[in-house]
Amino acid sequence: MNLKISGLILLSFLTGIFLYPYLPSYMASHWGITGQVDGYMSRFWGVFFMPFMSVFLFGLFLILPKIDPKKANIAKFRPHFDRYIFVIMLFLFYLYLLTLSWNLGVRFNLMRFLSPAFAVLFYFTGVLVENAQPNWFIGIRTPWTLSNPRVWQKTHALGGKLFKLCGMIALLGILSPQLLVLWIFIPVITTTVWTLIYSYLEFSREKR
Repeated sequence: MNLKISGLILLSFLTGIFLYPYLPSYMASHWGITGQVDGYMSRFWGVFFMPFMSVFLFGLFLILPKIDPKKANIAKFRPHFDRYIFVIMLFLFYLYLLTLSWNLGVRFNLMRFLSPAFAVLFYFTGVLVENAQPNWFIGIRTPWTLSNPRVWQKTHALGGKLFKLCGMIALLGILSPQLLVLWIFIPVITTTVWTLIYSYLEFSREKR
């Protein structure tokens, strides 16, 4: 899997190098919630920021499992973690291609194209969460999940289902791209808050 991820990052650099002469001196780099461009950066950073970001994140994902005191638990779900890293790199590469396409003059509804990307990302977040074993870096890490293995398992089983549901809801952005922010942030924030509360309630129940 690491070889595939490295190849994908290399492909992003090669794509940027090839397209560099055809891109404007200042590139659109940020879009508002309505899908309108509201931020620009120089061509160099517009082309290479995302590939460099991918390198940084990939390195971080490689280091964290090695320094986790519970690295043995991460090894138990490592295939799911590696697959999730690949999904994140695909997600970034997809965003990168959308950005380059826009700056080459191709016009499209960015929010509509982002919707399926977030749907896939959230779905695989759910897969990772429901398979995660207790550790310090990956998963729903609250004081209560980290203190009780049963609370960890129950919370992550629920969190996995909810994140998958977030992925399905994100697909609604294809039909109503102007509301994509709502289809993304409200479900994710709700999931985050509820799993936090749920972990506390389960911990309290376990103590009783």
